[in-house]
Amino acid sequence: MNSKPIIVNHDTDEGLRQKEFIKKIKGINDIFEQKNNRKKKMHIATFGCQMNFHDSEKLKGVLEEMGYEETDTEIDADLVVYNTCAVRENAEQRVYGRIGHLKFLKRKNPNLMIALCGCMMQQDTVIEKLKQSYRHVDIVFGTHNIYKLAELLDTRLTTGQQIFDIWDSYKDIVEDLPTVRKYKFKSAVNIIFGCNNFCSYCIVPYVRGRERSRTSVDIIEEIRTLVSDGVVEIMLLGQNVNSYGKNLDNPLSFAKLLEEIEEVKGLERIRFMTSHPKDLSDELINVMAKSKKICHSLHIPFQSGSTRLLNDMNRMYTKESYLELVNKIKIAMPDIALTTDVIVGYPGETEDDFNDTMDIVSKVEYDSAFTFIYSKRTGTPAAIHKEQISEEIIKNRFNRLLKLVNDIANKKSLAHIGGTYKVLFEEENLQQENMLTGRLDNGHLVHVNASNKLVGKIVDVKIVDGKTFHLIGELNEG
Repeated sequence: MNSKPIIVNHDTDEGLRQKEFIKKIKGINDIFEQKNNRKKKMHIATFGCQMNFHDSEKLKGVLEEMGYEETDTEIDADLVVYNTCAVRENAEQRVYGRIGHLKFLKRKNPNLMIALCGCMMQQDTVIEKLKQSYRHVDIVFGTHNIYKLAELLDTRLTTGQQIFDIWDSYKDIVEDLPTVRKYKFKSAVNIIFGCNNFCSYCIVPYVRGRERSRTSVDIIEEIRTLVSDGVVEIMLLGQNVNSYGKNLDNPLSFAKLLEEIEEVKGLERIRFMTSHPKDLSDELINVMAKSKKICHSLHIPFQSGSTRLLNDMNRMYTKESYLELVNKIKIAMPDIALTTDVIVGYPGETEDDFNDTMDIVSKVEYDSAFTFIYSKRTGTPAAIHKEQISEEIIKNRFNRLLKLVNDIANKKSLAHIGGTYKVLFEEENLQQENMLTGRLDNGHLVHVNASNKLVGKIVDVKIVDGKTFHLIGELNEG
């Protein structure tokens, strides 16, 4: 296979251009279906955050529009798409392992098309490795041109050459392309792309680019369309939603955007993530406190309790200011459920630094926390830090932190017992027959013996038991 990259022109009016490519590939796939008495099959595997999963919904929508149907395994697929993550090294190694396996599938089926996209593809070292060692891959593209899959497929089919189409930054925010949602009654909505924070350990600004907000008009229009299609809950997505609107021609705060979204009739729940502590405003807290639709659930990563390390991380807040912010939030919303991200083993972390982290967890009492072992990311300032921490020390600290987090989460979970809460039922529980799984307003998971006719409905549920990671409820017959 020829690995020479194809240079693709980037014209204006991208949405219309891409729809033409979708039609063209659909015609090719229709002919295939007529000859083979089956549709072409696609398999999408997603690694990483909610932004990646939402991107995959867009990819799936475009592929279905082109005449593909989904299959659960790579073995049955005519097209495999891996939407990758670059935040941690183990995620990258998993991807490389699976790409290697695809080489054997391609030997059995030379017509198998393989496409790689997402954050991992924005790194020069990854691209060079793919060119040298993974020549069975057909298409490689990044985070800034997800919407171009139809065009890239067309270019691959037309030229027969391996395609590399990686952009350094966004050129267009393309609206109105098809999306396939996992749930009919809830959906994610991107409000801002990229990140300007450049935390010393994080690769995201380098692979997702600088912040770029969508207009409130486009966001509201999308939400109204979703609601008309049965959506009752939305999750607003951004690497830092608090930065929303700063780069618009007519700047608009995130809090003001939330007030506009609240006016959408038929929408019942509003969630969002992620909020950076450095610019979580009093205005936002006040809007959340008075809202009837914004869920009292807030994800505010603190990463480390050590002010010294926070400064080295370029987080732009201190241990003290973070705790002051949490206190302000709890005063405004006593029922708030707080979640967070914590890094263990950041370069230079001492036992005193780690104890500061444990102190924040003890004082805030998070409903849940995502705990991570520091992962060195090439190209970030922290990667060349001389004081890397030994694996033995990191493992010991991680286990201590995890125990504290889980003990607190269990206490917070049990506190729901006896109370009645509104639950949005999301799906049937695969482990227990006749059980539905849903979420409270504050994000807690709950299992209830109920009819599957209630999936997608918001129902009053009495909590009768609680575990660390889920609650057990009964339908409130009253």
